[in-house]
Amino acid sequence: MDHQPTTPRTPWVVGITGASGTPYAAAVLRGLLDAGEPVDLVVSRAARLTMLDETGLAFREARWQADVKAFIGRDPGDMAVWRENDFSAGPASGSYPTRGMVVVPATTACVAGIATGMSKDLIQRAADVTLKERRTLVLVPREAPLRRVTLQQMADLAGEGAVVLPASPGFYAGARDVQQLVDFVAGKVLDVLGVPHTLYTRWQGQLGAARAGSGTPCEGDAPGA
Repeated sequence: MDHQPTTPRTPWVVGITGASGTPYAAAVLRGLLDAGEPVDLVVSRAARLTMLDETGLAFREARWQADVKAFIGRDPGDMAVWRENDFSAGPASGSYPTRGMVVVPATTACVAGIATGMSKDLIQRAADVTLKERRTLVLVPREAPLRRVTLQQMADLAGEGAVVLPASPGFYAGARDVQQLVDFVAGKVLDVLGVPHTLYTRWQGQLGAARAGSGTPCEGDAPGA
């Protein structure tokens, strides 16, 4: 893998852990790359098993370009891939310039490791660096229900400046299929990062407008945050 970019770049770090919800990671990666944003990707070993189970796709360092292309449905573009156990990797150091980091989906074990500063792998270490350097950190947990200790750890991370963004799709945007619900969550992540996108229909102050535009016949609740 080529870890030495030939031109200056300030990437977003994306960590994928073993929680269910790897399609959310694919949508976030697509959104970042479609917006022309460089990405540094770290995929945990557990995430590879989940990815294979949920999508039928493998992830192998030896052919990561082809595997990422199959996963996100487009050329990986300006992307670097780092091994989960590579503590000499760029994102392990605060002097390595990044714009911030997203962990999507985030396991409760990863949340715990970040909250307690364990840095047991590159994803946790990169998140620790992101917090200490006061860069944007977004965690996308996908677990239900949650233990009290996990809720406390999320609150602690929010107190340090992290954004805890559960994988909770909104139905007011007129989604007609699962992919649109996935894209809604990915779009909320990109909103936090300040990256432009068109992944979901934004609330315009009129009940039912998105459903009318999409042809979705069902009734829905008023939108949430």
